[in-house]
Amino acid sequence: MSQMATESQQPTNAATVQRQMVSFTLYKMDPAFRRLSAAEKETARQEFAGLFAQPLEGQIRLSYSTVGLKAECDFLLWRIGLGMEAFQAQAQAINHSKLGAYLSTPWSFLSMTKRSTYIDPLDPFHTAESRTHLIPGRRQYLFVYPFVKTREWYLLPLERRQQIMNEHIRGGNKYPSVKLNTTYSFGLDNQDFVVAFETDEPKDFLDLVMELRETESSRYTQRDTPMFTCVRTPMDKILEQLF
Repeated sequence: MSQMATESQQPTNAATVQRQMVSFTLYKMDPAFRRLSAAEKETARQEFAGLFAQPLEGQIRLSYSTVGLKAECDFLLWRIGLGMEAFQAQAQAINHSKLGAYLSTPWSFLSMTKRSTYIDPLDPFHTAESRTHLIPGRRQYLFVYPFVKTREWYLLPLERRQQIMNEHIRGGNKYPSVKLNTTYSFGLDNQDFVVAFETDEPKDFLDLVMELRETESSRYTQRDTPMFTCVRTPMDKILEQLF
């Protein structure tokens, strides 16, 4: 994957940057919840909103709505931290809540940041370490999907892969409004990567994906589904959509 259309920032010393654990969890609410009494729903709403009212030390947690956009899920939590135990603790708190009894998790992706394998020659701020620290949440729309390369791709010499990626990168850099966050899942989850594109212009993301389909690197894509279109939304607003 390329580090296309990243926000410009000064290179970071690799020795001072800790790699981050990343979780993308999608939730679906059971329609039975809507048949509860108004008082029961309000109690559940206040309790659940309280779980998200305070920031978490050492963790970034962003909420996105998929209501009306994806049939099998209603919202996504994008969490970034230094350990996976915090993700488990939050899952436990959700499970113990009243609303949690009506939530399922149809999709969940675990990944980690890592030094970039490929260098973007067109971006003077891109370094091998520039993917170890994510700075997300500055755009309204998020497009997330797991990504798997073929085994043939990994058997190519690194120099040849870089040549192929240069074409991929040139295509991506035509769309500066789209920011790519690439995280790695080798051995942690079923996919090789989880890619998360942020933008305020969905049309640019659509055009970007269409253009990248025509690059040689797409020949080595084994799987890049399911895809999730998400809108950044505070949890209290998501609850209004669900109730």
